[in-house]
Amino acid sequence: MADETTNNLEADSSLGRYRIVKPLGAGGMGEVYLAEDAKLGRFATLKILPFEVSTDAERIRRFAGAS
Repeated sequence: MADETTNNLEADSSLGRYRIVKPLGAGGMGEVYLAEDAKLGRFATLKILPFEVSTDAERIRRFAGAS
């Protein structure tokens, strides 16, 4: 069974214009990945909101403030 608290993005998977290079870390407010921006041709870090938080307006507000 998949863990619904994580996004489980793997290296070389795509998320919009970003190609995931590797996971960097995870915590209570999300997961952080090193990614390559295909449009700009540079690296970026992506912070992804956990699944269980995605419907909680207060936690979404805090997530936006923590990014």
